[in-house]
Amino acid sequence: MGRLDNKVAIVTGAGRGIGKAVASHYAREGATVVLAEVSDELGNKLAKELSDQGATAIFIKTDLNNLAEIDALVEKTRTQFDRVDILVNNAAVTKSLGFFDVTEEDWDWIHNVNTKGLFFCMQSAARVMKERGGGKIVNIASIAGKGYPATSNIAYAGSKGAVIAMTRIGASSLARDNINVNSICPGVTRTDLYYEVMRGKVQSSGKSEKEISAALDASIPIRRSNEPEDIADLAVFLASEESRNVTGQSWNVDGGLMWD
Repeated sequence: MGRLDNKVAIVTGAGRGIGKAVASHYAREGATVVLAEVSDELGNKLAKELSDQGATAIFIKTDLNNLAEIDALVEKTRTQFDRVDILVNNAAVTKSLGFFDVTEEDWDWIHNVNTKGLFFCMQSAARVMKERGGGKIVNIASIAGKGYPATSNIAYAGSKGAVIAMTRIGASSLARDNINVNSICPGVTRTDLYYEVMRGKVQSSGKSEKEISAALDASIPIRRSNEPEDIADLAVFLASEESRNVTGQSWNVDGGLMWD
């Protein structure tokens, strides 16, 4: 038996990186997985991979900049499976920017997805969870939201700080509805987004990707950066009954970089 048998989970940004790892772990633990992804190619590919492995997985194209699409995602899930037990808010955007390089366009792009989109996913899914008697929400934040200085940019750090705050307020607001809300704060994690940011740092610093990567790993007390699976392992726990009395917490997975 799996730890998530008979559960229906929505995972945003599921096509790659942490989202893909979480969706795959959930499927292996018995969950029905709804893949919310803006890319048709990535969403369809993962849905097929998981289905070929015997899991129940569907892809629903969703742009978190569009609140109507967020509501449609949750409604389609409820219509097809009659429930939403788990929401993983993973979708996020960023790029490498210096303090004076952040523009209003950058700010709006980052916050529209990372904070606004995330909140309205929480709100929409929580309405269904409340009707069903409870659920689990897992927000993917970042140690950038706790002040990690090597973040990709200040706007991204601000958005992830907001995720941590919304996790706490959400947990308090939804506790009486038996809805647990927690966040995971990854440190340096080798995803596609990591390599996109890395390319920006290469251009701005003049150093090679290998040099920058080695320096990042050397700065981590445990001397290794995360793989997406490191985040997915904790996401399984936070979605399972094992965490039924855990709520409002922000869990660092960072090899010892931050202690808050």
